[in-house]
Formats: sequence, C-alpha cells, structure tokens
Amino acid sequence: MIPTLPANTDIEEIANELSRTGVVVVTELFDASLRDKVRSELAPFMAKSRVMDEDDPSDFFPSKTRRMSALVTHSNTVGDMILDPHTQALCDRVLLPNGEYGHQLHITAALEIGPGARRQILHRDHQSFSFFPDPKPNIVLAAMWAVTDFRADNGATLLVPGSHAWEKSRTPKESEVFAAEMPAGSVMFWLGGTLHGAGANVSSDWRYGITLGYSVGWVRQEENIYLDVPPERAAELSPALRKAIGYTTYRALGYSARRDVKLVQDL
Repeated sequence: MIPTLPANTDIEEIANELSRTGVVVVTELFDASLRDKVRSELAPFMAKSRVMDEDDPSDFFPSKTRRMSALVTHSNTVGDMILDPHTQALCDRVLLPNGEYGHQLHITAALEIGPGARRQILHRDHQSFSFFPDPKPNIVLAAMWAVTDFRADNGATLLVPGSHAWEKSRTPKESEVFAAEMPAGSVMFWLGGTLHGAGANVSSDWRYGITLGYSVGWVRQEENIYLDVPPERAAELSPALRKAIGYTTYRALGYSARRDVKLVQDL
C-alpha cells in the first residue's frame, strides 16, 4: 500500500511510485553515523522544547511531543540532508514542471513523538494554497527522515495513498489509512496533496523524525527562513545551501538591496 524501495533503486522508478501513490519510502538512505550526528547537534535545542502533558483533541499538534524548527540555524548536518541527491532529484521531477526556475526549502522540523501521544489530524501540506482547486498541482514535496525506527505502535506517520488525486470533499475510510513503518535510516517522501499525520504512540519509546519540506520557488515558504536563518548565518553556508533555503531570486521575485550576503543566482 505504501511502496518501499531500497536507495539503490533507479530514481525514475522512485519518482514513478511517488507520482502514482503520492508516497514512497526509500530505505538505507542515511547511515547511523549521520543519524547520531544530527541528533547530537539538535539535542541541546530539543531539550528546551516544551512537552505539553494536557491534550486538547481539537489541537493540530498532539501533546506529549517535542517539536522544533529553524534546523538550518542549529545543525550543519541538516544542510547536508537538505541537499541529499535523492531528494533534489525528486524535487526536480515533482516541482520543476510547476516552477521551472527552481524550488526551495519550505519547512524544517524535528519531531519526537512520545508515549501516550494521540493520533494527529490528517491534513495536506499544500492546503494553505486554497486558490487552487483540489486536486492541486504539485506545489510541495515533503520528506520524513527516520532517525529512529518508525513502527505502527510508536507513532509512525499515517498516510492515505492515492489521496493526492482526490477531490477535497472525499473523506478517507479507516481501511485507506496506513502506517508508514520503516527502519531508521529510511526517508519517506510524499506529495503536498497526500493526506497524512503522526500516528498515536502506544509504546514506551520516543519516535524521532526530521521533516524537510520543499516548494516551488514562487510561493511563500511555510517557515520564515529569512528570520530563522539570518544573513550572518546564511553567510556561513555553501552557495548551494543558500540557494536551497531561498537566498536567491525566482525571476524578479526575492530581490534584495543588501550586499552583506550575496544572493545566489546560477551555480
């Protein structure tokens, strides 16, 4: 129901499965040393993340969960993940047809789902772009990096394969919702129109994932990256990463008169 392919699979086959189903899991995409490194870099900031004990079922974010964004500011390893060749190749195939001048980082988040966390409300990542009717064109592509194992009992992401092609009014049956179980080191990709949400954690483990979202270059990013990655931090990044996070122009969009950080045009 959720296609799973090894990292050595031809990228065209991965892209075809993603287009057909709206979601695909790629296993063995990042090793234990990288997982340990990014977790170590983010640990001081995750430790400061407030974990709510009381839960309101109507809230979008469940309690008993640690969440933080602005990952580019806090981790150099996240920059390598953003520029991952598999991810960039899929962005080219999914997003360039609707944004021929390039794509950009849309959002970053580290998510730890704790024991007792409820199931999250199913949602679509591109729902802010309400001026497009459903099914919308591909505006957003998201990736979930499994830092720990994702299991059905510890809050593995729930998805509705095929829902990227649905009309907005269609509601999924429970039999159409599947848990994206995957071992640590896997990355799950899904389209902006695919219904998804964190699963309930009924285990005693914390489930850790890092979400990196991408969008066509002409829309406003969900994360305000220009505040989260200020010019002094951007100046420390490689030109490729600065371009990926949006320190560039899209045709006439995104011009700046500042000269302390040069906008990246063509690499």
